[in-house]
Formats: sequence, C-alpha cells, structure tokens
Amino acid sequence: MKSRIFLYLFLFSALVALYLGISGNRTVKGYDQKLKSTEDKMVRLADSLQQTRLEVLDMQYFSLENNDDALAYYDHLGIDDPARYIADKLLETNEQQGDNPLIPYEGMENSFKINKIKLLNHKWIIADFSDGKYWGELLINYELKEDLSVNFVLTDHLLYTRN
Repeated sequence: MKSRIFLYLFLFSALVALYLGISGNRTVKGYDQKLKSTEDKMVRLADSLQQTRLEVLDMQYFSLENNDDALAYYDHLGIDDPARYIADKLLETNEQQGDNPLIPYEGMENSFKINKIKLLNHKWIIADFSDGKYWGELLINYELKEDLSVNFVLTDHLLYTRN
C-alpha cells in the first residue's frame, strides 16, 4: 500500500513537473516573441527618430539662428538673441490700429496681421499674414541698425485666393 502511494505521488509529481515545464516553455516563447517585437519596434523608432532629426536639420538650414555667418553681423550690437529681437520688432507693426502697414492689402474680414515669421538670414524674412479668413505671405528685407532700430522693406507678397 505504501509503495502504491509513493507511485501515485511520483506520477502526480511527474505530471505537475511536465505541466510546469510545458507552461514555462510557452511563457518563455511568448516573452521571446514580445522581446523580438519590442526590439524591432525600437529599431524602427530609432530609424524614424534619425530621419526626423535629419528633416529638422534640413528645415533649419535657412534660419538665422543656425547661420553663424549671418549672426556675425550682429555680434558688435550685444544682442543676446537677434532673431527674437527682430521678430519682436516685426510683430510690433501689428500693434497699429487697422491693417499692418507692411501688408499691401486691405483686410476683408478683419485687419490683416502678421502671424508667423521665419528669419532666413541677416537680410530676409518670410512672414505669413491673415485676417482670419484670407491669408498670404510676405518676403521682407530688413536692416538692423547700430541704434537697434529695424527698417523693414516689403520685397514681394502674395495673397492666396479662395476656391
């Protein structure tokens, strides 16, 4: 009788060990698949991040902030951030009542105001303007003088038509 109990105990233990072995093997395979999937995703994300960094660098190519040669024109003025200073001066033209004086169109819905500004270098700015419904773009020449005043001269402009 004792030998049968040990035999049943041994068989039960063997079945439990077999179940745990198979279950553990499946769990390990599942974790391996998840790990492989996560590694593949990380590689794709790293490639995507690298591509995005290259695109950002490409977009920043024409930018005063990243153009050391253009920034050298303003070293003697002692301005910490010339791009921000010039952009602020351009945005100050929006403070006048009515349309912005640099925009050669009359606002149809509201007054035309400059919205976005991109300083290309030490001489040119591209700006976006809108009245809330209609919009356009400006190409502006500017000159930062020794007394820190800024002269803006409109070079070209366009107003998008609505279809």
